[in-house]
Amino acid sequence: MRYAFHTLDVFTDRIFGGNPLAVFPEARGLSDAQMQRAAAEFNLSETVFVLPPERGGTRRARIFTPRAELPFAGHPTVGTAILLAALGAVKPRDGAATIVLEEGVGDVPVAVRFEGDRPVFAQLTAAQAPELGPPAPAPEALAAALGLTPDEILGAPHAPAVVSCGVPFLFIALRDRAAVGRARVEAAAWERASAGLRGAEPYVYALATGSPAASIHSRFFAPRFGIAEDPATGSAAVALAGLLAMRAPRADADLEWTIEQGIEMGRPSLLYAEAEKRGGVVTATRVGGSAVRVTEGWMEFPDAG
Repeated sequence: MRYAFHTLDVFTDRIFGGNPLAVFPEARGLSDAQMQRAAAEFNLSETVFVLPPERGGTRRARIFTPRAELPFAGHPTVGTAILLAALGAVKPRDGAATIVLEEGVGDVPVAVRFEGDRPVFAQLTAAQAPELGPPAPAPEALAAALGLTPDEILGAPHAPAVVSCGVPFLFIALRDRAAVGRARVEAAAWERASAGLRGAEPYVYALATGSPAASIHSRFFAPRFGIAEDPATGSAAVALAGLLAMRAPRADADLEWTIEQGIEMGRPSLLYAEAEKRGGVVTATRVGGSAVRVTEGWMEFPDAG
């Protein structure tokens, strides 16, 4: 069996930047095992398999890392929406359209912006509100796991915290951009530090970027998912927006951040995150960005799954 695929670079407006993504726009007939093998073959952060909708959305999307399926991920959602819009799944009206992707976390609406007939930007709204997870490890344990010193890890009001909008992340605010650049996951120390975190992997960031283009400089490591480092992590961006909004002093606010990621990898990415807060409660989180198509082709699958 032959199935068509496309690849895109997501959270960038130019080829060879952002986070690479593979998408199979018509994946009906593939088994779970075949999807997982294809994702391992691409060996990208995620690969998406698009299926007919089951709940009235535009399409159903299944998202795989090289090792496991995810219920939700940001750059696959943004990239898949832009690709489907380019392939004619929706038609723009007044320069915009909405695609609803049915994912494991729920239905994820994605607003797509067009220039003429060409989709140029997509913004997802997280299907789940941000939730705080288990307590973070002590700064000493985190510093050992990241090859840093404890004084490089910020305390209150920016103390490390686990937050999820469907996928949990351990957010660790560091003293400056240089500390973010030095961070490295020490495998044995991380295994010890992360016990009880329910799969949350380390996302390090600095609120001082040194760049007028971004307000946050970040990196994300996901060794348990077969991802040494991720160039752009949209599901983390919505969770981080939720955390920062929770900590914001105002009870009612519309907040936004521009997050740069992938700089140390040579894959510069820009993610535009937003949060709404009403009556002291975070009511919505969003992340958006651009994507560019890179390749298309066919993959051969054995008849047996």
